[in-house]
Amino acid sequence: MKLRRLRTEDAGFDAALAALTRYDAAQDDAVEATARAIVADVRKRGDAAVLQYTRKFDRIEAPSMQALEVPRARMDAALAGLPAAQAAALREAAARVRSFHERQRSQSWEYTEADGTRLGQRVTPVEKVGVYVPGGKAAYPSTVLMNVLPAKVAGVNLVIMVSPNAEPLVLAAAALAGVDRVIAIGGAQAVAALAYGTESVPRVDKIVGPGNAYVAAAKRQVFGQVGIDMIAGPSEILVIGDGTTPADWIAMDLFSQAEHDEIAQSILLSPSAVYLDAVEASMVKLLPTLPRRKVIEASLSARGALIQTRSLDEACAIADRIAPEHLELSVEDPEALLPKLRHAGAIFLGRWSSEAIGDYCAGPNHVLPTSGTARFSSPLGVYDFQKRTSIVGVSQGGAGTLGRLAATLAEGEGLQAHARAAEMRFK
Repeated sequence: MKLRRLRTEDAGFDAALAALTRYDAAQDDAVEATARAIVADVRKRGDAAVLQYTRKFDRIEAPSMQALEVPRARMDAALAGLPAAQAAALREAAARVRSFHERQRSQSWEYTEADGTRLGQRVTPVEKVGVYVPGGKAAYPSTVLMNVLPAKVAGVNLVIMVSPNAEPLVLAAAALAGVDRVIAIGGAQAVAALAYGTESVPRVDKIVGPGNAYVAAAKRQVFGQVGIDMIAGPSEILVIGDGTTPADWIAMDLFSQAEHDEIAQSILLSPSAVYLDAVEASMVKLLPTLPRRKVIEASLSARGALIQTRSLDEACAIADRIAPEHLELSVEDPEALLPKLRHAGAIFLGRWSSEAIGDYCAGPNHVLPTSGTARFSSPLGVYDFQKRTSIVGVSQGGAGTLGRLAATLAEGEGLQAHARAAEMRFK
């Protein structure tokens, strides 16, 4: 395994770090063109187009869209049929995710000024949400919980899950999370059906959930017609270590993201060269024991690194520059470092806080900003499924005071109709 080693004190470090962390999100023209054609066709032909692409890409022969609807009884049976330990784990994870997100719910508020003018903000849920859950080779029940439960906590009326060939564990999670409808479709055609609506699929207001390049392209293309969560980049983990956490633990934490795919990123920052050596030795030792070792090795060779810093403070500064999806503070005193950090999707405090726990059951959402976007964006949450509407109730007395202000400003902008509309209420 080829694993790069960098030192912040070396000449050219900044350029090397920039090259290492740069992710080229350039869109594949062929993928974009294919997705665009599918989206346009579904928009034009509705169910017929969805059925055609479902046969072509998912190899599912269905006489009608109704045949692709997963009955509620099948979802409930999937939940009832889980092994006891698996069912208990899924229920406990769901309870923890729900409990965390209930604390995020925003409330409406108002206040009344002295002249009786009433101002405020009304918070209401998005009405309809589509959740994309990948299907096929792997099962992603955690994706269901993390995308559906915040929507349900927000009060979304209708949650439609689209997932081709959904595994029983995914259907069980859907039943547990309260999904209203499950339709066995996928790809760009599923995104288009949710965005524009068909004879059988209601048009939704927002689409969330991960998918392949065609799903991402379709989400990008329908944005504006509907809201979307984000266009996610590769998975990332950055660990700051002071040498007090067992090297094997850190090695496995780095592997936990590298095993996602060949372009995932795993980085360790530490002031101790001896510790970096120990972690590297652990990685060499443990890698052959893992089923996805080829993916891990490719990921680490392409985008992984062990970086020696001058201090933990410098490690924090570099972490802020990278703005990683997951940041582990695997140090003796994580609370001392926390105030020095601003940019990360999620921060894990101390040696016991494995990022893998956050992926499944800690409670906070695992849908996180990637590729440095944690500088300006946040994890998926209840707030993504709530809208804010301003409330303005001007009193008769306020119409005079505020009307004069508005008229003066409108005249300055050359918008006479605005000025007259305000003046009519106090003249």
